[in-house]
Amino acid sequence: MGARREAREALAAAGLRPRKRWGQHFLCDPAVAHRIVETAEVGPRTVALEIGPGLGALTDELAGRAGRLYLVEIDPALAARLAARYGGNPRVRVIEGDVLALPLETLVTEPRVTVIGNLPYNIAIPILFRLREQRARMSRAVVMLQREVGDRLVARPGTPDYGVTTVLLQAFADVRLAFRVSRRSFLPPPRVESAVVDVRWSAAPRIDLGDEEAFREVVRGSFGQRRKMLRNALAALARRRGVDLELACARAGVASSARAETLDLDAFARLARALTP
Repeated sequence: MGARREAREALAAAGLRPRKRWGQHFLCDPAVAHRIVETAEVGPRTVALEIGPGLGALTDELAGRAGRLYLVEIDPALAARLAARYGGNPRVRVIEGDVLALPLETLVTEPRVTVIGNLPYNIAIPILFRLREQRARMSRAVVMLQREVGDRLVARPGTPDYGVTTVLLQAFADVRLAFRVSRRSFLPPPRVESAVVDVRWSAAPRIDLGDEEAFREVVRGSFGQRRKMLRNALAALARRRGVDLELACARAGVASSARAETLDLDAFARLARALTP
């Protein structure tokens, strides 16, 4: 693949190597980059934030379309390379740093932002939870991640992939698996296949959660011992809160003999409210 050779040559010219500590697998498939940007519907009015631009496979597409483009790159050498490459474009700003630690609310101040990126596999889920915190402004994310993670994000009750992450993210977002990506589209090729997901955040929860922290605690507790019935998985939580678990389940319309993986979002919300003293 010519693009892979170009990526290898670009790294060599800059004296760089993919860094395992940052989970660097550089996208080098122009067709995939084009499809991601098309999926995100980037246009002249779009303010885009790209996470982990790396060698710029997505960035080239974005810079030619977006009205404003922010690039967040943790690797200082790559950030410097991007700054030199796009320094003549006043619509592009390079931000060096860790997306999990940067004050995004002060660095990217526009009221409506689309997030795009090839996320490092090892921190993809923490990044999604960080974006959930910013959902009022960053209302959409089209991102690439490990295929197994993508399957978890779109899972439905009663399926093996359905779990804590599914529920806590779907409570605030409609998530769609846009398409799958072969490991051959990267340099170096990862050991796993990838997928692109389209996440559309809601500023308010999609269901009535009641107290959000209480909801999270109930969801995590329910899945804490996956094959256990709710009457066992949530027993300690109910005692700690001074709530009769059987009565709470009855009020919520959820059988105490049910298991977490069978409950949909609404059932978890009813249960969380019923377990709140």
